Amino acid sequence: MNIPLLPPDDYRFPDPAYALAECDGLVGVSTDMDIGRLLSAYRNGIFPWHSERGYIYWFATAPRTVLLPHKLHIGKSLAKTLRNKPYRVSVNLAFSEVIAACAATERPNQQGSWIAPEFQAAYTALHRAGHAHSFECWYPDADGILQLAGGLYGVQIGRVFYGESMFARHADASKTAFSLAVPHLAQCGIELIDCQQDTDHLRRFGSENMAFDDFQTALHRLNRLPLIQNIRPAVLADTCMPSAKFPEQSC
Repeated sequence: MNIPLLPPDDYRFPDPAYALAECDGLVGVSTDMDIGRLLSAYRNGIFPWHSERGYIYWFATAPRTVLLPHKLHIGKSLAKTLRNKPYRVSVNLAFSEVIAACAATERPNQQGSWIAPEFQAAYTALHRAGHAHSFECWYPDADGILQLAGGLYGVQIGRVFYGESMFARHADASKTAFSLAVPHLAQCGIELIDCQQDTDHLRRFGSENMAFDDFQTALHRLNRLPLIQNIRPAVLADTCMPSAKFPEQSC
């Protein structure tokens, strides 16, 4: 097994084919994870999965699970929630809170979170550069103050959105955020959402598996295309009472 050490300031990655065939998808390790490294990785279908002793481990997965926005499926139970529950869904109003909440969420069969502090710092820098975005779901408390109930974040390059992580503090909160995020991303020009790994949760939304070669071909085309409109801070949906307000530290 030959796992390369990626030199600093050289953002080229080896072809993932060897890693997928021989190294369980481990493409390489680096000591850096800055904006240039992250953008180069995602353009090639590679992402950082964890860090250890100062090294960042970069992976690819195959087949790749993706969602085509026009194939989004909303189940009956979630559709009922969207019609009847008070919530507010926003984009890019609480990126730092969303990634911190994703890092704090316990996952089945995982010990701790891969979203270590250095990951949070790197993606926050990517967010400030306009390439990482968060979607938030807020529920009002008894006093009408909106509390962050769930959400997700990911990376956008051209017309591809690379989903990274989601969390829910209350039932259906992350599903609500995702169900509003997908059509908004499509409106902005996103044609492909990278879900990375196949799960029952994503299948219910209409995800499908794509051969890695086809995935890379799609990235090569779509990463070069500009968005129809930029993904800016906004409220996407609001079924709360007009008096419901964001907490002071938000927005």
